[in-house]
Amino acid sequence: MDAYRFSISWSRIFPNGTGEPNEEGLNYYNSLINTLLDKGIQPYVTLFHWDLPQALEDRYGGWLNSQIVDDFVHYASTCFKEFGDRVKHWITFNEPHNFAIEGYDLGIQAPGRCSILSHIFCREGKSSTEPYVVAHNILLAHAGAFHTYKQHFKKEQGGIIGIALDSKWYEPLSDVDEDTEAAARAMDFELGWFLDPLMSGHYPPSMQKLVGDRLPQFSARASMLVSGSLDFVGINHYTTLYVRNDRMRIRKLVMNDASTDAAVIPTAYRHGKKIGETAASGWLHIVPWGMFKLMKHIKEKYGNPPVIITENGMDDANNRFSKLEDDLQDDKRIQYHKDYMSNLLDAIRKEGCNVHGYFVWSLLDNWEWNSGYTVRFGLYYIDYNNNLTRIPKASVEWSRQVLAQKTAGLEYSGSTVASS
Repeated sequence: MDAYRFSISWSRIFPNGTGEPNEEGLNYYNSLINTLLDKGIQPYVTLFHWDLPQALEDRYGGWLNSQIVDDFVHYASTCFKEFGDRVKHWITFNEPHNFAIEGYDLGIQAPGRCSILSHIFCREGKSSTEPYVVAHNILLAHAGAFHTYKQHFKKEQGGIIGIALDSKWYEPLSDVDEDTEAAARAMDFELGWFLDPLMSGHYPPSMQKLVGDRLPQFSARASMLVSGSLDFVGINHYTTLYVRNDRMRIRKLVMNDASTDAAVIPTAYRHGKKIGETAASGWLHIVPWGMFKLMKHIKEKYGNPPVIITENGMDDANNRFSKLEDDLQDDKRIQYHKDYMSNLLDAIRKEGCNVHGYFVWSLLDNWEWNSGYTVRFGLYYIDYNNNLTRIPKASVEWSRQVLAQKTAGLEYSGSTVASS
């Protein structure tokens, strides 16, 4: 592979969130970066993958407080200063949509805030407003880091900055207008929530209409700073769903939260038939054509910005009773990447989509959030019972052949690359 994506932990650089950087943390990442470069591998560095220093959460509420914008910019600036002579590709945030919804609406990720059955799930929170406040502060922090880099580091270091946005593709359940409009709203409330401001300085009109005064407003200056504050768009894409209009707003009446504001009902079934085979995770339906449609959507709606697929992959179940040789023969994963990459290549060649690279999730089996070690996303099998030994799956040899033959067709940046 010719590139490797990894995340820096804010707490390793600033254990207290701010102040003087931790030399031990700096040394750790310097060692990693230097070793990658020695092997001819370009580092793609993500600055925030959901791990906020606890000190900032305790001090002022973390992402709910606008103070976080200045503290993030200080952290980002330190990383630019310390690593930017060698790191040329920066990603400010990973999946801010998921972070806002799962951390502050559903309460299933840190910091675990919600108001949905709060006496059962969460100690505190307000699911109808907090996700929007968090997302707004993230956008301002991203823009602050982008302009800081542009003003103080870009001329000398020559790097580029983007953001990694998670996005499904939402396909209308039927051809009726209300379902077509519902699918467009679903895209607005997921991808457009962040990409519209980054491209135009404003939230999507559908969000402004449905969320109303719960949606923070950009000042004229903030709108100008946020608009155009990226060199590329990172897209984390795994799956596709059908969607229909929630005409009665039933989900909204029951949940009264941000995730139901779009007034849509997603489903994996149409006419009793599932949209695609399911991976080990129940949410991950294998729908390769969704990649093509998503790339075309980004081109047509947002003016064909430079795109890097920053995550794409599927998981197998971690079955303690299965044979190792069966776990290593991951033909389903190979077919997944063949089909998704084929659709990505069609988007490039047939539609002229401006795609510059592709990262697999993931290089290694890992602790997969709430699923823990019950699923395996890696190209490499990790033996959790034997000193974390790494064993290549069949997908490793397949990936090696793709890289060697350049059959993926991503000639402009070299090839497929793997992500951790």
